[in-house]
Amino acid sequence: MMKAYEALSRVYDRLNADVDYKAFADLYEAVFRREGIAPQLVLDLGCGTGTLTLELARRGYDMIGVDGSAEMLSRAYQRKYEEGAAGVLFLQQDMRNFELYGTVGAVVSSLDCINYLTDEGDLARCFSLVHNYLDPDGVFIFDVNTPYKFRHVFGDQAYILEDEDEDGACFCGWQNEYDEKTSLCRFYLSVFAEDGDGRYRRFDEEQTERCYTAEELAAALSAAGFGDIRFYGSTAMEAPGETTERWFVTAKCRK
Repeated sequence: MMKAYEALSRVYDRLNADVDYKAFADLYEAVFRREGIAPQLVLDLGCGTGTLTLELARRGYDMIGVDGSAEMLSRAYQRKYEEGAAGVLFLQQDMRNFELYGTVGAVVSSLDCINYLTDEGDLARCFSLVHNYLDPDGVFIFDVNTPYKFRHVFGDQAYILEDEDEDGACFCGWQNEYDEKTSLCRFYLSVFAEDGDGRYRRFDEEQTERCYTAEELAAALSAAGFGDIRFYGSTAMEAPGETTERWFVTAKCRK
């Protein structure tokens, strides 16, 4: 079994082609304006292939992208050089134990990276590090899959995604297993990617996410030193509802 995201990194961008990264960046900038801050340096924690990191760089921010996957970062570096994005630094580090050279004005983490912290101690450690590396009155913005999504969308369902472009066709199938008692959801993925000669290669991997309640997240943020914790149900900053599938969480650093 390959490590988390090792296989998926090969088709990650193609399978996330419908994600509106500009809307994510718009949300972040709306929060910056709300808080009256103009961060020069922003950390993208769990940056993946760097799509959002580079979107923010195009908007004038100096960026640090941190991710634990060498395969993901390889694609991020390639994209960085293609765009000539000089103000972007990518680092391969674990979000539970990352180190920076100094503080940053804001930290963002997108596409449920926080759900991959499956141990409460790891969540606390990550939040503490984010707080440590934030400027006073800096902001932390992240999103998570909600309990509703784990129970009613993931559950014990199976899904198939397929895509085709100039690089060929790819298919991703996954089976979910959600355990209400442990709050853990396991994803068993198989990726079939077409090579240049028309043959398909198969890659298998297993991932695990943890379902956190709003109360658990707020308590962990407060314990790490954050205040003014807010939950939204969309990038348009709408109030979350009972069937909201993704929470966008903002918190202000207190030092």
